Order: sequence, then structure tokens, then C-alpha cells
Amino acid sequence: MSESTEQPSPPSDEQVVERLVPVWLREAKSHEASAAHEVEEDWKRGRLSPTAARELADWVTARVTETAFNEDEGPTQAGPAHISVSDKSAVHRWLATQGHDV
Repeated sequence: MSESTEQPSPPSDEQVVERLVPVWLREAKSHEASAAHEVEEDWKRGRLSPTAARELADWVTARVTETAFNEDEGPTQAGPAHISVSDKSAVHRWLATQGHDV
């Protein structure tokens, strides 16, 4: 009988969101600095507008960099952060628990 090794628990939805929102905001600032600044201020206050929530959901969906394909099945997308399909799902779940329709 082998000794069981404890697997690290996956990050919570909130931890995933806390990791990815700063990446999203940095990218948004490069496109629309004033709007991104407003969203960032709301984020610091613990809020996201429905529009910002929808944009975050769309952004994380479009930025999935880890698709579980191997090299023979397709390339890994480069990006500013590692974003897996499960990260995308975590962001969507978190937004839903915050009352956003995603």
C-alpha cells in the first residue's frame, strides 16, 4: 500500500478572479484608459457594473491560453497570463454569484 500524497486544492473562483482582473484591467487601459480607470476604481470598492462584468466574461473567454490540446492538436496561445478553460468557468461562476448575467 502506498502512502497517499495530498493534491493541492484548486484555487477558489475568487482567487482566480483576483489573479485575472488586474491582467484584464491592464489590457483595457491600453485601449480605453479612462473607462478602465473607472472600472478599476469600482473594482477596488468591490463592485463591477453589468457592462464591466460582461466585458470581463467576454475577455476571459477570448483569452483562454490553455486549451488542453497537445502540440499535435493545436498551438498553445500566448498571452499575458495563463488562462485555462477552468479559469474561464471560475470567472463566469464568480460573476454569476455576484448577480451578473453571463
